[in-house]
Amino acid sequence: MVSLTAVTLCSVCTLSSGHPGISVDDAGVCNLCRLDIAGDLLVNYRYTNAVFEEFQQAPRNPAVPYDCLFMYSGGKDSTYMLDKFVNEFGKRVLAYTFDVPFESAHAADNIRLAREKIPADFVLDSDDDSIKKVMREVFNRPAPRKPGTYLDEKLPCASCRTFFVLRAVLHAHRHRIPYIAMCADPQQILTMESNVREIVRGFYDAFGTRLTDEVFRGELEEVLFAEEHELPKIVFPFIAMRHSYDPDRMVAELKAKGLYESSPLETHCTLFPLLNYYSFKHWDCMFYKLNAASHVRAVKRNNSGTHRSTFSIKFPQVLDIQRVEERLREVTLQIAAGEGDRDEQLRELIDIFRDLDADESAARFVAQSFLDMPAVAADVGIRLP
Repeated sequence: MVSLTAVTLCSVCTLSSGHPGISVDDAGVCNLCRLDIAGDLLVNYRYTNAVFEEFQQAPRNPAVPYDCLFMYSGGKDSTYMLDKFVNEFGKRVLAYTFDVPFESAHAADNIRLAREKIPADFVLDSDDDSIKKVMREVFNRPAPRKPGTYLDEKLPCASCRTFFVLRAVLHAHRHRIPYIAMCADPQQILTMESNVREIVRGFYDAFGTRLTDEVFRGELEEVLFAEEHELPKIVFPFIAMRHSYDPDRMVAELKAKGLYESSPLETHCTLFPLLNYYSFKHWDCMFYKLNAASHVRAVKRNNSGTHRSTFSIKFPQVLDIQRVEERLREVTLQIAAGEGDRDEQLRELIDIFRDLDADESAARFVAQSFLDMPAVAADVGIRLP
């Protein structure tokens, strides 16, 4: 584990030099605040923006029943945009949900509401054994090499997401659906691969040929060797509203329409505590540290972070990120080790998530999920200390 005493903190956003992919210069400013990676992000932005514009202008093809396969999770982002695609944009949508075995019960409730109220076709896909196998492999790997690269602390989450994105790719490819809509928030978009063939190659690189062919039954080879025009293109709808992305407004609109009955924290998957455990164990940071640092950076540079809420979790205007991280680290590692008093841990976790602006119900829901972490780990086959 990286020791905070051996690292330097960025004077702008509080990211540490021990965070994967982060360096702090002699002036005490990290490479993200210096915008050292802006060039790479700009290339990705231009590509995703061009593909989204192409999708918007594409004429309806009567030879295929759908304009796009829409990846629908039941979270606020995908529910909000699914409603817009169908009821405002008039798109022929196949709402595709991969039934992740780690899905929050609240996300499942939102999916039920959408099926009742949004006139789209819905399809449910699942493969519990394969996705659990991928998660076991990621979580149980030996400690990663330091210093790491950008986003390494989010590897388990990225691996899970990539798995069901590839399931969606295969479904779209089989049914000749030309586009796949993916509702990552604006901050995530700039760090995600959007080329289908490169996503496939990346999974092979991360997991090897044996495991990849095993969990996808050899079907990904069809994608690798397909003609370019035969492959679906991934579009990110929120690229068009990157300057006006407002989680609070979106949730309020959805609740007014009866399409959302929870909070963003309550629709997290049940692996959320384990994702924090992984980040703390290997990189000594909480799972949302990059997001929190981005908020701090925006507040300091603009005197207000409210108009730059480009991430799914909105942070309070005034927040001691380092103190929140220290408290969450202590209780997360205690629970993973089977130590400490559960009642005290529950109270501390509720206080932490209340400090992060969650209401009492959401804070209690997420706090309980942290206490359930050992049981979830045992079910998936993830080793804890």
